[in-house]
Amino acid sequence: MAAKFRLTLAQMNPTVGDIAGNAAKARKAWEAARDAGADMVALPEMFIAGYQTQDLVMKPAFSAACMEAIETLARDCADGPVIGIGGPYAYGDHLYNGWWVLERGKVKVIVRKHELPNETVFDEVRLFSSGEITGPYTVGPVRIGTPICEDAWHEPVSEALAESGAQILLVPNGSPYYRNKFDRRLAHMVGRVVETDLPLVYLNMVGAQDDQVFDGASFVLNRHGKIAVKLPVFDECLSHVDFEDTGDGWVAQEGQIAHAPDEWEQDYRAMVQSLRDYMSKTGFKKVLLGLSGGIDSAIVATIAVDALGPENVRGVMLPSEYTSQGSLDDAKDVAKRLGCRYDFVPIKQGRDAITDTLAPLFEGTDPDITEENIQSRLRGLLLMALSNKFGEMLLTTGNKSEVAVGYATIYGDMAGGYNPIKDLYKTRVFEQCRWRNANHRDWMMGPPGEVIPVSIIDKPPSAELRPDQKDEDSLPPYEVLDAVLEGLVDHELSVAELVEQGYDRDIVKRVEHLLYISEYKRFQSAPGPRLTPRSFWLDRRYPIVNRWRDPS
Repeated sequence: MAAKFRLTLAQMNPTVGDIAGNAAKARKAWEAARDAGADMVALPEMFIAGYQTQDLVMKPAFSAACMEAIETLARDCADGPVIGIGGPYAYGDHLYNGWWVLERGKVKVIVRKHELPNETVFDEVRLFSSGEITGPYTVGPVRIGTPICEDAWHEPVSEALAESGAQILLVPNGSPYYRNKFDRRLAHMVGRVVETDLPLVYLNMVGAQDDQVFDGASFVLNRHGKIAVKLPVFDECLSHVDFEDTGDGWVAQEGQIAHAPDEWEQDYRAMVQSLRDYMSKTGFKKVLLGLSGGIDSAIVATIAVDALGPENVRGVMLPSEYTSQGSLDDAKDVAKRLGCRYDFVPIKQGRDAITDTLAPLFEGTDPDITEENIQSRLRGLLLMALSNKFGEMLLTTGNKSEVAVGYATIYGDMAGGYNPIKDLYKTRVFEQCRWRNANHRDWMMGPPGEVIPVSIIDKPPSAELRPDQKDEDSLPPYEVLDAVLEGLVDHELSVAELVEQGYDRDIVKRVEHLLYISEYKRFQSAPGPRLTPRSFWLDRRYPIVNRWRDPS
């Protein structure tokens, strides 16, 4: 009879620092694997600690607590399947990103990550020592090699494991989402399969941590790169994968092949999931936001309702004399369609008091952007007062285009604890609204249908801080602005390269200038979900003080 091996994949959502909670999730997965007759249960990279820990993992008491929890897990889960779980490993003066294999009450082996990523959102060279490449370990009838995450994006570790007798490659990951990343992951893993002629298991975590969202989408490849199993995106799940020794190598039996949503659905799910997890993991239950009647606040309100339910979302309209009737109507309409609370708080009385207070100091000056920003900052003050009084986290609503060029008031409309659309350019905001109006999924807690009025999507964007104001009075049309920003931010193109593509040099230089002088605002801005490999914060780190400008 051919040898068989059952592996349970635990695509799960840990919380950074919740060592006991993460251990409890691991134990629950182990119990399910035991009940399913599995030989082994695998959990993602650094699962016991949560991921990413950043510098928290360098605190000796924290890494020691993680190690102790894993050793306790080994003792408590002695009678059943082997456990593979990610966690820190401190040895001597070194700290490693480890993969712990637990069998019969003891730690069987600790694989140490060799290739340490040190780009985009990753600083692992800062945190960990590089481990020596170690050989495979045996579980039941099979020899397993474990390249940890980045180890499988390069050839040496997988090749060394194959040469030393590995029969299956099991790759635990903490791989955060960005748009269309799955195809890149798959290409790298197919490369490892072709090079080693071994089946490969790619296990990723789900859930959000600060700005990073982990999208799961774990999969199993047989030799020649054929997908045998593919798990859902973003959902926690357990999957039991059966392998059989055919005499010509191990083969995974075909199982679940989950549907892969398009990039619009995945971006929207990432924004919803990131807010949901940020709230639950920080202990907040409710949110509020300023509902201006504009498209940005409308989509943020929709994301919030889909993440938390309408009963946990408060929309606040804070009108001034410049607020149009259309905006008043649209803000109320959005709240009604979503089913969330709607409050109406005019700012005239407070603004008059501030104007009177400043009048002696402003005497002899002409009104300018100062007076406009007072309106925004007064709204921020009132919203933060509501946040403090009722324990509701304030959401900020600036899209990536505005965040990039500083078209937002620091300590005003930038005030808040989280920004769900921080990495979404304005042109994509419009399309994302259309997508949500046309689509509803079971992971959304908001109502189906046209929840964002077409009148909001179609009207020209405006901050409404002065009479007849339009965004295009201060900025290039968003189609042009976003294209220039994608060149400067996402692709690091020079001014000359963008001019060669047909963009006006004066516009490009102005956008470049606004991008650089707004760095101090982004430094103080709320976190938000990463949707691209060039999001603001860890992906793109620029100095605040910077006199350089592209001379081309």
